[in-house]
Amino acid sequence: MGTAVDTNGKAYNRTLLVVLLLVGTFCTVLNQTILSTAYPTLMKAFDVSTSTVQWLTTGFLLVSGIMIPISAWLLTTISTKWLYISAMSTFLIGTILCWSAVNFPMLLAGRLIQALGVGVSMPLMQTMMLTIFPANKRGTAMGLAGIVIGLAPAIGPTLSGWVIDNWTWRDLFGMIIPVVAIVILASFWVMHSVLETHKEPLDLLSVVLSTIGFGSMLYGFSSVGDDGWGSTIVLSTLAIGFIFVGLFIWRQLTMKDPFLNFRVYKSREFTVAAILSSVVNMAMVGVEMVIPLYLQMVKGMSAFHSGLTLLAGALMMGIMSPITGRAFDRFGAKRLATMGMFLLTIGTLPFVWITKDTATIYIVLLYAIRMFGIAMVMMPATTAGMNALPLNMISHGTAVNNTQRQVASSVGTAILISVLTNVTKGQMPAKHVLKSNPLSYADGAINATLSGYHAAFWIAVGFCVVALVIAFFLKGRNRSTHMADVDSPVAKENKVAAEGGAA
Repeated sequence: MGTAVDTNGKAYNRTLLVVLLLVGTFCTVLNQTILSTAYPTLMKAFDVSTSTVQWLTTGFLLVSGIMIPISAWLLTTISTKWLYISAMSTFLIGTILCWSAVNFPMLLAGRLIQALGVGVSMPLMQTMMLTIFPANKRGTAMGLAGIVIGLAPAIGPTLSGWVIDNWTWRDLFGMIIPVVAIVILASFWVMHSVLETHKEPLDLLSVVLSTIGFGSMLYGFSSVGDDGWGSTIVLSTLAIGFIFVGLFIWRQLTMKDPFLNFRVYKSREFTVAAILSSVVNMAMVGVEMVIPLYLQMVKGMSAFHSGLTLLAGALMMGIMSPITGRAFDRFGAKRLATMGMFLLTIGTLPFVWITKDTATIYIVLLYAIRMFGIAMVMMPATTAGMNALPLNMISHGTAVNNTQRQVASSVGTAILISVLTNVTKGQMPAKHVLKSNPLSYADGAINATLSGYHAAFWIAVGFCVVALVIAFFLKGRNRSTHMADVDSPVAKENKVAAEGGAA
């Protein structure tokens, strides 16, 4: 990595720009999960219920999910430099609001403002990484991005538990403020406009349809765990979501300059890669929710220690992402993805037979194997899909892929949690046994709970097998389309610079 040129023909240091992007995005993505082990503390501090405090995460994911489709329009109309500074500044304002919150509504408002910044900064980072590198170097670039996207949310619960145990909940936000402030200040010198932009009017109807559609759909799936599939709220919000998303897609396909271009699905390679990364996300996020529940409810661990148990897997993801990125540039996605899915499947299958006496080290090792496999699939598959698109479609491809993954994560979590809940309830011993034979009831309750976890893990194995089959449909070699690295003078200059730096 060395000197390249931006859209104005000015030279910039690619290495510094990438470091700035990774540090900034790490701070924003970390916030997806950083409150997960702080809930009890926050419930006590603000005197709110479990269902209310959950909105700090649910609302955050909803708003960031709604912003991702809008990011495609923002990326094509606003200068990269000022869009990044705006996104990070929005995130900083939200973080300061959270840090100084005197009541729960103020804390929630801060979280939602944070999410506005995250919904733009994450797809912006991915699009920039894919644009400033030629196709034959994008695996390495996206491997670096994978450190952020995979590692930051995974270490969130462990970091949160440690901070809560040693300091206060405000420090969860306070420690991020100076880092983000430095990133914003550095952006005025280090950040450059590297994406081609053009004036494109904002289609307000598309914004409304997208916001209602994806917002309702994500809310519906996130409500399944508490309310169940038969709930009126779940069914009505899902129905509204599907209708409005359908109308949104129809409008995009009939517009000359679509707000979010779904024609990216015309590329077979992109479609296969997007479906693969979505199913892998379902297997990853769903299990990430279920394992801590098992560790806390069955094995009696604290939130901090359950997060610590999963830390090795998180570090595995961070270590392997840049390695698999380089391997992708050399071998392509198919070999990596099939091998990764095989590891993910064999790392998930033993969870089907866990008991209350299963050794913690066994869980640590299995989870690390799972994350090793995910690192071999997620970014290589995403990069293969993006390499199949023309350069001017990458921002749309990134937004479509991220939106699809966000919805898939909600679906996967909803399915696993509902299966876990329903099987557990269905196998619970009758209430009268509690009075007549308390020991028998306790034993039966543990067995019922374990049956719920076993059923949920069987579903996760099913996701893994489906993804393993899809992986075989990827192309064998890493090739971009003939359009991907032509037409843009920036791409040509950057390609020369990258190849010179690599040499």
